[in-house]
Amino acid sequence: MKDRMRRSTAVMAAAILLGALRTVAGQAPPSKPAPAATPGPAAKRPATPKAWTPARTPWGDPDLQGIWNDATSTPLQRPSARAGKDVLSDEEANEFQQELAFDLTRDRRDGGPEVDVNRAYNDHWMDARRLKITADRRTSLIVDPADGRIPPLVPLSPERQKARAARAEANARFNAGMPYSPEEMSLPVRCIIRTDSPPYLQTIYNNDFQIFQRPGFVVIAPEMIHSARIIPLDGRPHIGKNLRQWLGDTRGRFDGGTLVIETTNFRGDDGVVFQGANPATYKITERFTRVAPDTISYEFTVEDPTTWTRPWTAVIPWTKIDPAEQMYEYACHEDNFDIVHLLSGARAREKNGEGKR
Repeated sequence: MKDRMRRSTAVMAAAILLGALRTVAGQAPPSKPAPAATPGPAAKRPATPKAWTPARTPWGDPDLQGIWNDATSTPLQRPSARAGKDVLSDEEANEFQQELAFDLTRDRRDGGPEVDVNRAYNDHWMDARRLKITADRRTSLIVDPADGRIPPLVPLSPERQKARAARAEANARFNAGMPYSPEEMSLPVRCIIRTDSPPYLQTIYNNDFQIFQRPGFVVIAPEMIHSARIIPLDGRPHIGKNLRQWLGDTRGRFDGGTLVIETTNFRGDDGVVFQGANPATYKITERFTRVAPDTISYEFTVEDPTTWTRPWTAVIPWTKIDPAEQMYEYACHEDNFDIVHLLSGARAREKNGEGKR
């Protein structure tokens, strides 16, 4: 009897010990091993951007066609405050852009009544794109010379000094409301040429240009005023030196992906060429290179040994316009009412003794 009880006690103790061991192990029987993971699809790597291939016309020339805008606040010449600084850091560029935008805005009302009159067209009429510097953060559009400045002038001949003095007198009379005749008014006032004469520089508005192409020709039509430069590409020589035109005589060619055009034979009228250079010795070479789907690099080099001590070069980005935007006719014309009013007002002042011929 006692032996039977000892055996039962031993069995019960073994059962209790086995349960305790299971509790220590985690109170649950061991789980089944997890099945091996099934490999999923490999993660996609970012696609390598495709190199941009410049477009071509159906006849194989680089395609420059479209409407482009050259507005920017980056000045032609590097400001003295940025001397020695070709390209700015992001922080410097932001500060530079804000300074330029403040200087250019026409919504300011400081400076007195005369300055206010000169801002008669407020920013509503302006090209907002003119308030941004170039994307490469340059401090000047001029890239050569390295200081970003137009080279020094050479001494003017006595004849050119006399012509400049006469032009200065005519401008002073016009600003005083006493012009003598329509012919002494500036060419832009008379709507003959304005920003349609090369080089193409940004202005307060109407900074668009439309480029057309056909086999053997390129046409550049500026938004401002009414002219278009029709540029032959067939290698024909320039017209004779004694033939002079308002926009000069232009010849072009493609050098790889760049349209290179050279213009000479400008008329001798004051104001026809840039900054009063000498039309008889003035030459401008322009280069148009499409560097992205929405960007043309416009580069021009000006040469005139009788005006500047050396040639100089500037680069301006042209940005393609949204297809929804279009150019409209610029209705500038001669013999408009302004000229009639200016001249009749001047004669009335003379009659009243305010001025003399």
